[in-house]
Amino acid sequence: MGMLCAVTFSPKGQLHYADPGDLRPEVGQHVLLPTDHGAVAAQVMWAAEYSAEDTDGFPRLLGMATDADLAATESTRRTKARTMVATRKLVREHQLEMKVIAVDPQPDEGKIVIFYTAPETVDFRSLLRDLSATLDSRVELRQLPARDAVRVTGAIGSCGRDTCCSTFLKDYEPITLAMARDQDLPANPMRISGACGRLMCCLKYEHPLYQEFKRTAPAIGERVQTPEGDGVVVGHSVPRESLVIKLSADGSSHVCPKASVCSARKAYDSR
Repeated sequence: MGMLCAVTFSPKGQLHYADPGDLRPEVGQHVLLPTDHGAVAAQVMWAAEYSAEDTDGFPRLLGMATDADLAATESTRRTKARTMVATRKLVREHQLEMKVIAVDPQPDEGKIVIFYTAPETVDFRSLLRDLSATLDSRVELRQLPARDAVRVTGAIGSCGRDTCCSTFLKDYEPITLAMARDQDLPANPMRISGACGRLMCCLKYEHPLYQEFKRTAPAIGERVQTPEGDGVVVGHSVPRESLVIKLSADGSSHVCPKASVCSARKAYDSR
């Protein structure tokens, strides 16, 4: 058991978890987080608290950020903004079908990495030459897939909150249309797709609950016994752990807790 806190490099940006060590930073304060390109100032979003998880693999904060560290961060931000404007201008001049997403100056390696998206392969050799001359630096272009583009830029999901990938989600798990069907969601791409145009990552979160419910609950169409009488299952309500039963006596429908419904003996034995 150890302590963890969450920090971010930009407002509403992705959260990064770190071991605070002997520090006890408060929400809103700035700390130094080690990265592949040296220590970078980051803002604390979650104060340090004890975690049951093993904290050995998380980076350890290097200390509180000073005014000089914050000034360096602001200088980097201005450099990124100027580079973004210059890059987008050259892309328009070369009439290339590509969208510049983000820039990452890496002065320790003497280069600038520019991230972009494009619907198809782009011949950017002339653009790369002009970029190097304009920015007076070695330039590297990297194409991002749709999910990573949203992760970098940030977006608002259909739930009205910042997308999972741009805040806390680290790894993408496979999402399939079958997950939406299992949760009785409409197979309409406009309803179950995220800002990136792919199936929403949150379809994965509750899917195991639906699988477990359907594994243990009577199937739709199965005859069951309830406290109100015998009937047929006509629907499932997984969030409420209940079943919709159409009673044989009068044809009325009742919602019954799954625990109070007894399957027919033959159907129980077959399962």
